[in-house]
Amino acid sequence: MKDQIKTFISEITFIEKDTIADDTLLFEEGIFDSMGLLSLITFLDEELGVKTEDSDLNEENFQSINSIVAFLERKKSLVN
Repeated sequence: MKDQIKTFISEITFIEKDTIADDTLLFEEGIFDSMGLLSLITFLDEELGVKTEDSDLNEENFQSINSIVAFLERKKSLVN
């Protein structure tokens, strides 16, 4: 899952996947903006089957690769 997310972010930002560390702060480093977040939410829904609610849209859930993976794991555990 982590690799899929890194690959997606790399593709939409044109930044080499290997240069994005798991704990890189995506917004603070200028890698991501609001449009990137919208694209990520669509990707999570279409490719990973995870629906994002309005209440999920906070920086804590999307600030890094690690936080995105943790968010997805929490969402998936709620479904099971």
